[in-house]
Amino acid sequence: MRTIKLKSQLKSWWSIFLMAGLWLFSASSFALFVSPPKDPLPIIEQTFPEATTISDKEGELSLRTIYKGEEIIGYAFETNDIARIPAYSGEPVNMLVVIDPAGNYLTANVLEHHEPIILAGIPASKLDIFADQYKGLSVSDRLKVGGNKTQGTVAIDGLSGATVTVMVMNVAITKAATKAAIELGIIEPKSNVIQPLSTIKKEIFTKENWQTLVGDGSIRKLFLNRNTVDEAFIGTAAEHVDEATTTQKQDMFAEVFYTLADIPTIGRNLLGDAEYDYQVQKLKAGEHIVALLGNGYSFKGSGYVRGGIFDRIQVHQNEEAISFRDLDHQRLTDNYIDGAPSFKEMSLFRVQEHFEFDPGAPWQLELLVRRQTGPIDSLFTSFKGQYDPLEQYVDTPPAIIPEPELTLTQQVWKEKTPEVVVLLLLIGVLLLILFFQDILVQHPTFMHRLRHGFLIMTVVFIGWSWGGQLSIVNVFTFLQALMSNFSWDLFLLDPIIFVLWCAAAVTIILWGRAVYCGWLCPFGALQELVNVFGRWLKLPQLELPFAVHERLWAIKYLILLGLFGLSLESLATAEQFAEIEPFKTTFLLKFSREWPFIAWASLLIVINLVNRKTFCRYLCPLGAALSVGNGVRLFDWLKRRKECGQPCKTCAKECEIQAIYPNGEINMRECHYCLDCQVTYFDDEKCPPLKKMAYKKRKNEQQIPAVNVG
Repeated sequence: MRTIKLKSQLKSWWSIFLMAGLWLFSASSFALFVSPPKDPLPIIEQTFPEATTISDKEGELSLRTIYKGEEIIGYAFETNDIARIPAYSGEPVNMLVVIDPAGNYLTANVLEHHEPIILAGIPASKLDIFADQYKGLSVSDRLKVGGNKTQGTVAIDGLSGATVTVMVMNVAITKAATKAAIELGIIEPKSNVIQPLSTIKKEIFTKENWQTLVGDGSIRKLFLNRNTVDEAFIGTAAEHVDEATTTQKQDMFAEVFYTLADIPTIGRNLLGDAEYDYQVQKLKAGEHIVALLGNGYSFKGSGYVRGGIFDRIQVHQNEEAISFRDLDHQRLTDNYIDGAPSFKEMSLFRVQEHFEFDPGAPWQLELLVRRQTGPIDSLFTSFKGQYDPLEQYVDTPPAIIPEPELTLTQQVWKEKTPEVVVLLLLIGVLLLILFFQDILVQHPTFMHRLRHGFLIMTVVFIGWSWGGQLSIVNVFTFLQALMSNFSWDLFLLDPIIFVLWCAAAVTIILWGRAVYCGWLCPFGALQELVNVFGRWLKLPQLELPFAVHERLWAIKYLILLGLFGLSLESLATAEQFAEIEPFKTTFLLKFSREWPFIAWASLLIVINLVNRKTFCRYLCPLGAALSVGNGVRLFDWLKRRKECGQPCKTCAKECEIQAIYPNGEINMRECHYCLDCQVTYFDDEKCPPLKKMAYKKRKNEQQIPAVNVG
């Protein structure tokens, strides 16, 4: 009677446990995971509180233009309209991106996603922090998620638990922004050719005079007469201001000689050795010196004040306009080159390293001439002089044609190569264990230590470090892809998950689902290790009567059918209810989410102290799905004897997940291939049939009479 009462109490306890878990997720999943599409207009209005008009989507790229009065102050667009890139769920993440007329990111916000398996459980604040990283960056920047900043790239921080998703989001944002900026004329399509900066040949020096350096183009001259300047102002309000007389037309207005003074042949001849060495030693890497020597119209200007900018000169190279401040300026009191004329003003200007000035590429000196049209008003016009560097002064490396940019899938696999290699090695070790199982199980202590060590590797590396936990949602995503536009790229986005699915598929065909569930599933491994710890603490183990246990197997198949039905209607809804799997909470988010999920995962882990693999046995929809293909397995390497079950029940009693029927048959749909039954099978001190055979053998040996040779 006491045994019957205990069984009844256990049955009631398990029923309450299962009902509480199911209620927990049916009540909380919708509240925590529904992600309805957001209206982009309030976000645009928040970004531009001063906006007076926001246009509808216009043009081929569906761009919105934001106005303040008649002035354009920004552009907004949705990534789905320009760059639809499938994320982990197979659907794109739609984002609103806002840029200013200069091509700088102002905001990036998620409008809609179908990524509950990745994003659900991540606080909205973390997504906001990720999106905030785009503010202040430019559409011309090359952005990458994670890693260190390298030359030509800007690294932005990823998001733990959603690595693949945010990488897809980054590609969608940058690709859409680039297309929009090109369409709007903000940027030009980039050439793939990269020209490294030239370097000055510091070791080459030739003693030369002024006439030689001017004659070969080492020093160039910008010459303006009065007539040239007058003609530049024709048709403007300053047309007759300070106009030259007829006799003054050909008079010199400005004469400016300009050169790169950090080139030894130019600088040493012009400045002298001591001054040249002093000026060059002050330069940082990538900095250069422009020397200007002039007469007539001052290139410095009388309005120049300390701390200001020299507003009459600029240096242009490619699309860069270089202005100079007082800290960049050094006045020259004399020059040392033979044959040089006298100059009213002589100056050195430092080109700072952030301009990335190339001494081997052509550049222009721009001189701005101003005429006063009123007490305050004035007009400017400019004149440019060309400078073409001489080849003997610089080393110009050949242009680099970069390799084609890797696709997102290729980038992910390249970054994950070390993890994939280690995972393949683990799978290789597992295959060796399976092939040599008959030998290994004959050494019980070594076998148990080997298995526990492998399970620890599965939890620590595959689970917590790599997030390699398969989910029933992966199955639904695959089935949905088969029924629509199937693409391998979708499944290759996560190398660890892809390799694990390949391993699961191969082992299911060869040995059934038991190998994955028993060796490669991180949550299954964690449950088993917790149970081992509980047994080490000598905690009493709670086991249901086999009749009850056998019927509870059906729960996970019912859960599977329910989730499958939901997935046919809506994959997103199925993903929400798939949170009955505690995998994401445990490994992807590492318990950093809402309390119901933490409580559920913790309960499923702690219960293993007194009952091995509770979730796997009764609730896991993934295990149920994998067991569907169990009938196609090619090998049945778990050995049995005719005595197993009748009369011997040793293995059935020792099987800690109760996968052996009382009649001795192993239920391969429930087996986790722990090999404990095989250890017993070969142990002649535990296996009753072997003990009986050993007893008979010893008895027969004792009955054989000794032969007297003498």
